[in-house]
Amino acid sequence: MAYEGYLKEFLELSDIDVGDTVRVTKPNIEHEGMLLEKPDYTNKNTIIIKLSSGYNIGIDVKDAKIEKIKEGKKPKIELDPVDKQISDEKDNLSILSTGGTVASVIDYKTGAVHPAFTADDLLRATPELVDHANITAKAIFNILSENMTPQYWKETAESVYDEINNGADGVIIAHGTDTMHYTASALSFMIDTPVPIVLTGAQRSSDRPSSDAFTNLMASVVSAKSDVAEVTICMHSSEDDPTCALHRGTRARKMHTSRRDTFTSINMDPLATIENNTLKINDEEVSYTKRGDVELSLNNNLADKVALVKMYPGMDAELIDIYTDKGYDGIVLEGTGLGHCSDEVIDSVSRATGEGIPVVMTSQCIFGRTNMNVYSSGRRLLNSNVIPVSDMLPETAYTKLLWAAGQSDNVDEIRKIMQTNLKGEMDTTLSQNYFIKN
Repeated sequence: MAYEGYLKEFLELSDIDVGDTVRVTKPNIEHEGMLLEKPDYTNKNTIIIKLSSGYNIGIDVKDAKIEKIKEGKKPKIELDPVDKQISDEKDNLSILSTGGTVASVIDYKTGAVHPAFTADDLLRATPELVDHANITAKAIFNILSENMTPQYWKETAESVYDEINNGADGVIIAHGTDTMHYTASALSFMIDTPVPIVLTGAQRSSDRPSSDAFTNLMASVVSAKSDVAEVTICMHSSEDDPTCALHRGTRARKMHTSRRDTFTSINMDPLATIENNTLKINDEEVSYTKRGDVELSLNNNLADKVALVKMYPGMDAELIDIYTDKGYDGIVLEGTGLGHCSDEVIDSVSRATGEGIPVVMTSQCIFGRTNMNVYSSGRRLLNSNVIPVSDMLPETAYTKLLWAAGQSDNVDEIRKIMQTNLKGEMDTTLSQNYFIKN
């Protein structure tokens, strides 16, 4: 039988259903377990079964023989009421989910997962939370983090603002890790906050023994109760469980695809370390915004179109021309080294700036900062009115330029905003000559 025909039969005609025990046989492979998930329109080729060992595995159904060896019932979770232990003596924390679920209710006997995101779900999965705070929670989106957009950032900022305005002593945002640092940076510029705003997530799902979800969530609660009233990211600080790091939202970057300590603070140390439910500031000399230092305000005006372009050998200058022709509100360049690009690209950059499009220069190097006064190509770019931004991360420069261009369409005003340290995003120890073209 042809594969497509077989798949159609499995989906629509087979009497095998979720909850049944099945035997899956492929060349040189045989597995038995309870069927948890059949192929659907988003995952057309894979079934998921729970083995007797307790682990879930996915199996490509192509060239597979699937037999029902025992009829079962679809797993169903019976959820008991939750005692939230509300107390006036505890902080009120809000947890918002964007779809990067950091805690789920799992029935380990059946493998069923309860996907809804409510305060009850969180407290069932992590009952220790009630010892530390009064928890409210809700889902504001249900998307994969790679589908995050500036419009979602604006809506997230509004939701966070509402929670704080309604009395939250801290806000935690559950978020997928892939674009968490973009969201943290964007929120940093859109919100002035008198309380902590902490983004957290999990590299490994809650049904895996090595999941980091519990530790990250508990450390985020501690961080949301702390004195660090900035937008931060709270994730594992090592491959082991005991400690988490609190990273400034404008200085963090995802550095590994799968390690639990994937996030690193770039060009600075993490603000704090959380261990045994205690937060310790790593360097008392580091300046940070403290709880209650500023009034709550929201400014989530963002430009419509900003591009982030990585310079590479042989890059076609037409890439810059396309953004110019489409009338983009700004361009961030990830230049090589100290902030360079090829002569051909410089010509196109000059055209962009000549037409009133702000072009910001960052470095694709992970550490260090741009200095465009050293080599001739850098000086040519300065003479083309490119805006250098010291050691600002490209991702942060992208979100800041979206915000800056949302405040003004005047290039000189945008330059001033981009070269002013607003949320700890750049080094301020440089001389003023750094920002002046030769």
